[in-house]
Amino acid sequence: MSRKLEVLKSVIAAWTAGDIDGALTHMHEDIVWHYAAAVAPPARGKAKARRFLEGFKARITSVNWRLFDFAETGDRLFVEGVDEYVAADGAVVRAPYAGVLDFDGDLIVGWRDYVDVGVMEAQQAGGAPSAWVLALSDRPAI
Repeated sequence: MSRKLEVLKSVIAAWTAGDIDGALTHMHEDIVWHYAAAVAPPARGKAKARRFLEGFKARITSVNWRLFDFAETGDRLFVEGVDEYVAADGAVVRAPYAGVLDFDGDLIVGWRDYVDVGVMEAQQAGGAPSAWVLALSDRPAI
């Protein structure tokens, strides 16, 4: 297995366990994290990444973040997956996404997640996921 993929899986395990410090352990102090690329400004630096994670954690009760595929070139890891979570109000949200992570050694220094925020907002408002979101989400994880 790729070392970069192992690092990301460690982030996923920490986040799933609610361990923000564990997730941040794998991020560079100067990380630039576009958690919703082209939709919101990035979190710049580990302190802002922490604030984002703390705010998100306060709005959810459980996480089932899965990866379906990956590719790697040089210091970059590309992933496809689904971020599935239960919001504090009980809404289940499935957000298929693609992510690009840049590494400096074993630390994530750049992270860009490409996700349709409208799909997430519709589900948070109580809408059911579309058939194509379900199809994208219901694949075997790696």
